[in-house]
Amino acid sequence: MKTTEIKEVIAQGNAVLGIEFGSTRIKSVLIGIQNEPIASGSHEWENSLIDNIWTYSLDDIWTGVQESYQKLIQEVEKNYKVSVRKVKAIGISGMMHGYMVFDGEGKLLVPFRTWRNTMTAQAAEKLTSLFAYNIPQRWSIAHLYQAILNEEPHVADIDFMTTLAGYVHWKLTGRKVIGVGEASGMFPIDIETKDFNQRMIREFHEVIDKKHSWTLAGILPKVLTAGEEAGVLTDEGAKLLDVSGRLETGIPLCPPEGDAGTGMTATNSVAQRTGNVSAGTSVFAMVVLEKELSRVYPELDLVTTPAGDLVAMVHCNNCTSDLNAWVNLFEEFAEASGMRINRGELFELLYKSALAGDADCGGLLAYNYYSGEHITGFEEGRPLFVRKPDSKFNLSNFMKVHLYTSLGALKIGMDILKKQEQVQLDKILGHGGFFKTKEVGQKVMAAALDTPVSVMETASEGGAWGIALLAAYMISQEPGQTLGEYLKQQVFADQEEVCVNPNPEDAAGFAAFAERYAEGLPIERAALNYLK
Repeated sequence: MKTTEIKEVIAQGNAVLGIEFGSTRIKSVLIGIQNEPIASGSHEWENSLIDNIWTYSLDDIWTGVQESYQKLIQEVEKNYKVSVRKVKAIGISGMMHGYMVFDGEGKLLVPFRTWRNTMTAQAAEKLTSLFAYNIPQRWSIAHLYQAILNEEPHVADIDFMTTLAGYVHWKLTGRKVIGVGEASGMFPIDIETKDFNQRMIREFHEVIDKKHSWTLAGILPKVLTAGEEAGVLTDEGAKLLDVSGRLETGIPLCPPEGDAGTGMTATNSVAQRTGNVSAGTSVFAMVVLEKELSRVYPELDLVTTPAGDLVAMVHCNNCTSDLNAWVNLFEEFAEASGMRINRGELFELLYKSALAGDADCGGLLAYNYYSGEHITGFEEGRPLFVRKPDSKFNLSNFMKVHLYTSLGALKIGMDILKKQEQVQLDKILGHGGFFKTKEVGQKVMAAALDTPVSVMETASEGGAWGIALLAAYMISQEPGQTLGEYLKQQVFADQEEVCVNPNPEDAAGFAAFAERYAEGLPIERAALNYLK
């Protein structure tokens, strides 16, 4: 669209706003009537380790989203010479899982416990056995049950439990609701009813030793599916979001979703035999299933699409944090030597150097465990780089092994799906910072999964664009039109995508690295035991 046309869309309040709370960035995206991004703003933030718990403060949540939104409206004013006073719909997304509990007066009872915490092993194991359904440590119900097992005093005062996305949505609209995809990372979903599994809720109450004034059904948010309206922006919500006071109230919001659901939406991966992988601070792959899995796998989560269809999820806590730390080291060296190099160019230079490395990284080994990794059984992590005297130690292999190890745990989980469950995948769509350098991330991911990997032009927009699309679907869907049909017909019909097929030599090289990765896990265990 032309600048004048976009200006008119914004002036008339026909643009749609999507906001996502990622682990390192809060991003706001405005999309036009053709679902194309027309403006964005972002705020960088970091979690804090307080009392051995990964958390973000409530102040950081609100100052962060306010800055992100302010940067968006500043970009709009600069590029289109118009103010944002109204939008047609809003969507809120956030990193999935975690634990936010409030009392009857809306007070947060304990600091937000994020997905990154691996402190609920006992609860997760007991619940998995009870439900015959895998309950990962990061799920909200695991955090709640662990708090009960630990006899934490705050449990008696719980009135409402939600996620980050659910919390922000609640404060903007006053409604305690959640999208079904996000809900599926709190507590198991009944695929038939698209609601929390009532049998499992009953089983949960049967094993609680101490009776509480609350019931699980009473403290969980109401589950909604894609396309349903989830409330409107209130006076209080508008003031929280836009400190300038210009944003009008009454704007409809779609159900709040997690980064898994928005990732599926942003990559058109909500249909069967499709999947997507989001790779950034953490990495997770989502595969829409044609049928139930044959048994419970602790390495695999079962969640849903925003429409409520069953999805197998391979989630790994660690992806690019250690890789980024090494890039930072190279940046420090460059500055110390008197060179000034653009950070984006440095990433591209180092990533592309990996393409010249040996297929198996020359025998090098690394673990990117900043935090625990449940797939390989670690509650804490210690980043490591290991080599033998005769390993081929050069820049290309060094960068390649750190790209490879970013996907090491993911490879283990995806092999279960492909080799043990015989799940068929036509292609995987990638998004996130791992894919920012053209082709490099795709080639590494294709080698790891031995599956074609596609990236779209809009891949860098990520979850903020995905939740904006879900908001647009809510207000623009035709009668009976499914989310998959809407995305195919009205969003991605003309989208170009770049597909990279797995190179057989690279796939064999990654398989050799994966064997070394699995055999070397005792080294990581030793580091954990001795580096306290």
